[in-house]
Amino acid sequence: MSHSTVPRTDTEAEEGKKNPPKAHGDDTAVPGRPPTGRLSLRLRFRRDRVLLLMTLPAVVLLLVFNYVPILGNVVAFQEYDPYLSDNGVVSILHSPWVGLENFQRIFEDSAFWNAVQNTLVLFVLQLLLYFPVPILLALLINSVVRPRVRAISQAILYLPHFFSWVLVVAVFQQLLGGAGLLSQLLRQHGYDGLDIMTDPETFKFLITAQSVWKDAGWGIIVFLAALASVSPDLYEAAAMDGANRWRRMWHVTLPALRPVVALLLVLRVGDALTVGFEQILLQRGAVGPGAAEVLDTFVWWNGVRNQDFGYAAAAGLVKGVISLGLVLAANKVAHLMGEQGVYKK
Repeated sequence: MSHSTVPRTDTEAEEGKKNPPKAHGDDTAVPGRPPTGRLSLRLRFRRDRVLLLMTLPAVVLLLVFNYVPILGNVVAFQEYDPYLSDNGVVSILHSPWVGLENFQRIFEDSAFWNAVQNTLVLFVLQLLLYFPVPILLALLINSVVRPRVRAISQAILYLPHFFSWVLVVAVFQQLLGGAGLLSQLLRQHGYDGLDIMTDPETFKFLITAQSVWKDAGWGIIVFLAALASVSPDLYEAAAMDGANRWRRMWHVTLPALRPVVALLLVLRVGDALTVGFEQILLQRGAVGPGAAEVLDTFVWWNGVRNQDFGYAAAAGLVKGVISLGLVLAANKVAHLMGEQGVYKK
């Protein structure tokens, strides 16, 4: 008779109910592991110590260059004088406190509100005119059948991303400046020349066009990577149901791009108040501060050029708080749309 058919006494049966046999592979009783089966913090640290050591330099750089400088925002509440000492920390400690005086000056300064207005107008224009361009170009390149043509087109569109803003402004100056190619062609045909580079009325559209030409190629790569993850079976199923090319794009391609679009839109909204410091600073003198002054150039001009560091720090702090609020609001909208956004609920 096998062991499994041996009758047990009542006492053994009761003990079996209280202490049932462990299932095969049950490791809940392994020393150092919690009853739920999850590894303890010590074991996880030992397991991932190599990866943690690899990420340590990046974490140190992030702390030094991104989080430690946040402590310098204290100068927004001071009349900061960097010449009190050769040591910046000593200068902060000995600079007089002024409380909220710098913030009061900001809200009473018409130049600050002009910079806010220009920044928001540029953001709206770039959101409407720049943001859809990489999506449309990615859809166009993805529809090309020949891989070689697709690769060449992508490389050509991505190339301006590596140009500096000095070179980009120089190229537009040669095309749209007072002595540029467009102006010369108009004069050769009996028309007056144009100098778009120094026209305050068209400056915002000029900035947007420069951003599209320079950075649209980077967005194309992001959206092409999202399109590559779409299963061909979905297109085949839609084609069998009678969907033409436009229907397949509307019902298959665009829904696949929606999570990426939502994420980039949240990041774009969070970066709304940063619309290109170097790009605008290079062209600020040509059109004047009335048309070209944005928050970043406002902070630079008052902090670096006028050496009013406390006032500039207060303006930068206001910009950071507003940007944080925009990120949270945009991420909330992404959650309402059913997307993850920057972080989950």
